[in-house]
Amino acid sequence: MITKREFYINGEWVAPVTPQDYAVIDPSTEEPCAIISLGSEADTNAAVAAAKAAFPAWAATPPAVRREAVVKILQQYELRLEELAHAIAIEMGAPIDMARDDQAPCLPWHATNFLTAFDAMQWIRPLGPHAPNDRIALEPIGVVGLITPWNWPMNQIALKAIPAILAGCTCVLKPSEESPLDAMLFAEFCHDAGLPAGVFNLVNGDGAGVGSVLSAHPDVEMISFTGSTRAGRAISKAAAETLKRVTLELGGKGANVIFADADDRAVERGVRHMMNNTGQSCNAPSRMLVQRPIYDQAVETAARIADSIKVGSAHDAGGHIGPVVNKRQWDQIQGYIQKGIDEGARLVAGGPGLPEGFNRGFYVKPTVFADVVPGMTIEREEIFGPVLSIIPFDTEADAVRIANDTPYGLTNYVQTQDGALRNRMARQLKSGMVEMNGKSRGAGAPFGGVKSSGRAREGGHWGLEEFLEVKAISGWDSAAE
Repeated sequence: MITKREFYINGEWVAPVTPQDYAVIDPSTEEPCAIISLGSEADTNAAVAAAKAAFPAWAATPPAVRREAVVKILQQYELRLEELAHAIAIEMGAPIDMARDDQAPCLPWHATNFLTAFDAMQWIRPLGPHAPNDRIALEPIGVVGLITPWNWPMNQIALKAIPAILAGCTCVLKPSEESPLDAMLFAEFCHDAGLPAGVFNLVNGDGAGVGSVLSAHPDVEMISFTGSTRAGRAISKAAAETLKRVTLELGGKGANVIFADADDRAVERGVRHMMNNTGQSCNAPSRMLVQRPIYDQAVETAARIADSIKVGSAHDAGGHIGPVVNKRQWDQIQGYIQKGIDEGARLVAGGPGLPEGFNRGFYVKPTVFADVVPGMTIEREEIFGPVLSIIPFDTEADAVRIANDTPYGLTNYVQTQDGALRNRMARQLKSGMVEMNGKSRGAGAPFGGVKSSGRAREGGHWGLEEFLEVKAISGWDSAAE
């Protein structure tokens, strides 16, 4: 049992003002794996005050010094990678090999991309030759509140804390209470890297407590949130009173459009992508749209691949998928599976209940529904579990209409050998990202969506700019530069 009841505020680990214990549950075993404290308004106010006090000096720190601070954080990560991977595995159920190879390395991947973008930043640049005495300055926005989820916990911390620190902001992180251990390790990385006191602060808590205080706090200039669309709406309303900047990365219901000429691995690739991280990814391709000439074969392939995917404990090595994060999530997914059956979708793999051989742990069978009709609950709502819906279509126009008929707009996918068709689809699909033929986005590409998926743009140059204010200056004396 891990006990970590302290918060990281102003460069020190401090006891909460009013301790409130919270048990973190290992989803593989349903047993408590850690005891933490949930923060109060007083704890949150103390963290914000520390960040506010540290902001002037950190904002004035030369960019090269801020860059070196991030490099030192990465050095701490390298020393403690294995510890970080095990923390992620036990707190949210990512199998240890995945935690080690995919989840934990999100930190160096994003940080390296941010450093590349940082090196190309022009902090003060001319407006243009038509205005020789005008300058555009980029300046840190101030104290930022970072609210991160449990599904890719280190990924989201890296996408928020690293650019905030580089930009010259000071921050208060509230990680999900379901996955606090990796965040506390990140705080240790910052401390051991020598980050000045108050630049990075961490207060554990829930959304109703610490999250609400941060969202409404008058000294917090920006909230960067990743999580559910419901919570994103609540944060936006709370933040409106203080007119702070709010960036939201929310849910998704991605369409994976597979045309008849798609490559032989397209369906398998789509199923495995959907089941990765036990379906707990906002950019999961949860709606597979298949052109009718290959529809029956695609359904057969999808069922076979889903049946071949093994489910197991996060503590065990191997390429299996782990449990979902908690009982509430498990119950919700079971409800969606039953809803799919009740509404007439054809169950071709998986189904309700625990997988064979399990009597505890929050495990879900990799599940595939065929003959899903637009408008069914499983087609409309984000399930956030290993549940795939397959929908037939006839023409390009049909595919675009079905794919775009959703309140979400995060990531869509296209599979076809026709380059012109790919290009048309990429422009017609209403989403922040489109990935085609299994090609991932390049290093530094922005991550974010439209509509109910939020409109944040995280990663690379765009991710840095979210933490910066643009100041227009006239009457600049270029001779004094």
